[in-house]
Amino acid sequence: MAFERKAVLFVCLGNICRSPTAQAVFKKRSKDAGLSVWSDSAGTGAWHAGETPDKRAISAGRARGYSFAGQFARGVEDTDFEAFDLILAMDTANLNDLRDVCPEAFQNKLKLFLDYAPHTDMREVPDPYYGGEDGFDRVLDLIEIASEGLIKELKKMY
Repeated sequence: MAFERKAVLFVCLGNICRSPTAQAVFKKRSKDAGLSVWSDSAGTGAWHAGETPDKRAISAGRARGYSFAGQFARGVEDTDFEAFDLILAMDTANLNDLRDVCPEAFQNKLKLFLDYAPHTDMREVPDPYYGGEDGFDRVLDLIEIASEGLIKELKKMY
C-alpha cells in the first residue's frame, strides 16, 4: 500500500493553550511512533493571531520534553476544512463553532480530540487559561492520552 501523509488540525478557542499543546505533544509522539503526520493548530477565535503559545503551556510542555518552536496563534481558515484529514476540537463549544462554518462535504472530519481517549472520564480538554499551573499539567495528561489513541488509529490507516 502506498504511503499517504495524513494531516491533523487541533482547535481550541484562542490557539494559545490547548491546541498548541496538542500540536507539540502529537508532533513528538507521532514522530517517535514512526508516523509522518503533518499537524497544526488554530483557534475558533483569532484575537491572539501571531502570538506565541501561553508561557505556562510552554513551561509545562518543555518539562515533559515537548517543543513549541515555530508555533504562532492563528484562526481557523476556510481552506483548513479541505486541507486537513482530521480537525480535532478541544471541547464541545469549539466543535459546534467548527460545525457552523464547515462545509457539509467536510463535516465528517470534525471530532472531539478526547474521542481518541475513550477510557478517560472526560470528553473535553478543559481550558487552563484562567486557572493555576496545575491546570496545564492536567491538560498535558489528557492530551498525551488522546495522542496515543489517535496514533493507534492512524497506524491502522497505514
